[in-house]
Amino acid sequence: MTTVERTEDRTKRTTLWYDLAGQDPHPAPDHLRERFPYAPRSTSVPVTRYTSREWHLLEREHLWRKVWQMACREENIPHVGSYLIYEIAGDSYLVVRTRDGIKAYVNACLHRGRALKDYDGRCSEFRCSFHGFTWRLDGTLRHTPAPAEFPDIEADRDAWRLPEAAVGTWGGFVFINPDPDAGPLEEFLGTLPAHFARWDFEHRYLQAHVAKKVRCNWKVAQEAFDEGLHLGATHPQSAPYVGDINAAVDIYGNYARQISPSGTPIADLPTEASESDILKRMLDVREGEDLPIPFAQRSTARDAMADAGRERWRQVIGDDADDISDAELVDHWNYAVFPNFHPWGGYNRIIYRFRPNGDRHDESIFEVMLLTPFRGERPPTATVTHLDFADSWTQAPELQTLALVMEQDTFNMEAVQRGLETTRMPSVITSTYQEGIVSWRHDLLTELVEDAAHEAAR
Repeated sequence: MTTVERTEDRTKRTTLWYDLAGQDPHPAPDHLRERFPYAPRSTSVPVTRYTSREWHLLEREHLWRKVWQMACREENIPHVGSYLIYEIAGDSYLVVRTRDGIKAYVNACLHRGRALKDYDGRCSEFRCSFHGFTWRLDGTLRHTPAPAEFPDIEADRDAWRLPEAAVGTWGGFVFINPDPDAGPLEEFLGTLPAHFARWDFEHRYLQAHVAKKVRCNWKVAQEAFDEGLHLGATHPQSAPYVGDINAAVDIYGNYARQISPSGTPIADLPTEASESDILKRMLDVREGEDLPIPFAQRSTARDAMADAGRERWRQVIGDDADDISDAELVDHWNYAVFPNFHPWGGYNRIIYRFRPNGDRHDESIFEVMLLTPFRGERPPTATVTHLDFADSWTQAPELQTLALVMEQDTFNMEAVQRGLETTRMPSVITSTYQEGIVSWRHDLLTELVEDAAHEAAR
């Protein structure tokens, strides 16, 4: 008897993720497949939002000084006195663990303005290296040199506390908000923690952290990861096994998600694909090599990858692996928390963050982190590998094969910035559905930056 090899069903290429994930042998939970469609305020984005120094300064005032933003992991500051410098758009903050919890202070001496700290570390107080003004970890003024020379300070020492930013934590991440009138982080995140409850980010450790400088606006860098329409052109090696137009796009308020399904080719792949060929591409198996995981000819690549992934996770979480859906194991769950933080959902390890490089509007820092589960004692937290503009992602071997994918994405970023600087078009356009996250973010920027700036100018 001859066994006929199964060929992928071409209807999968246009079947949206919600339905594919519901048809799996281990379907995704209903609440993770619920649709949250979005009607954009506009699908036109002004080019000046990427190229204008004036817009950058508006973002600094109305965005970065007003919004919740991920500053670090709690494990980055493990002990009382451990502190980390978080910099954003020319501003600098000290995020420190105190006996009363985590605090964040503006990183500037209240005397003559010198930065209180230049490097991450651990201390018992914040002492300015210029004149010796000193603050306790709780932000209160501890020491003034020549106190008789500063009668105003001595008359009201409580007024000379270090200015604070609000602090909140979720999933092992530390968020800050410089706005004294900011609402709580829990309100800002909305239902996001309920989505991630299954994935237990608190009990993971930072296995890798790579930060690369890129010559483009921070939004240009980020928008390379907001949609899957670029897969066929930018990542041709993945075209046979990662869908594009059948991805899920959902908007929930201050966060959104885009889920690209695995085991289904892009819509315009010109050839038929057998399930075994799809699996070989997913596993990067060369011609003539054997598959490293079990595969029956009448099964699908998606099923085989899910089964293999479930067994890998079983080594970490035991028989709880049986409760993991196939979609959580094989699909690309890219969540985006406004304005610049991308924690991947499902049983992925990837985290992205995008920031302006210092106070430059045309340069950015693109960070990739791997957040990995562990058992027993927490493994050491990764130190940051810094890559300059000309450095390749492959100089960070801790990223493994992901480094090559990052090379492909970064290849476009500086070229997009150059194109935006020279285009004669006043705006760029976003698609009606698959680029919905780009539209959503710019709708929020219109509300928080543009509308706020107009209101302030009245």
